[in-house]
Amino acid sequence: VETIQARDGVLDILALAAGGVRGQVGRPIEEISEDDWRVIFNANVDGAFYLAQAVAPVMKRRKYGRIVTISSGAGLRPSLTGIQAYSSAKHALVGLTKQLALELGPHGVTVNSIAPGFVLSNPSTQKQWESYGAEGQKRLVESIHTRRLGTAEDIANAALFFASEQAAWISGQILSVDGGRA
Repeated sequence: VETIQARDGVLDILALAAGGVRGQVGRPIEEISEDDWRVIFNANVDGAFYLAQAVAPVMKRRKYGRIVTISSGAGLRPSLTGIQAYSSAKHALVGLTKQLALELGPHGVTVNSIAPGFVLSNPSTQKQWESYGAEGQKRLVESIHTRRLGTAEDIANAALFFASEQAAWISGQILSVDGGRA
């Protein structure tokens, strides 16, 4: 935050997309260790909290800012991954987004989240996709109204909207960008 301010003089937008399952797969709850639980919360919630904490004073001073988090459809319903910590962490990120919107709104800062559907964007999602096999992949695509998987560009476009002036009176919202997944 200090480096960006020193270089650019301002910091208006924070868009963050850290997270993931950290190599974990769905398992019964009794097999989940504390470390397995914490590593996913650390990646999906803690980092977002600390980044927002760092930019909040800067944005409050300017009376302007946009914070966009990337949650997940798993933050709105059970996760396709079957990973309890992932779904729980994404639900927590949704809660953090809404709480920050309430706290920072009076200071001219909007806080919103994008809840992506299935996007082949990294090795973990590729591995998950492959684990479904041809029939599972077909069922997943057929459960999406648009009959296609999402792209990184689909998510980026939603983030650009939330960061824009057109979204100046939108805060505390979670936008499902999932092709209309049923």
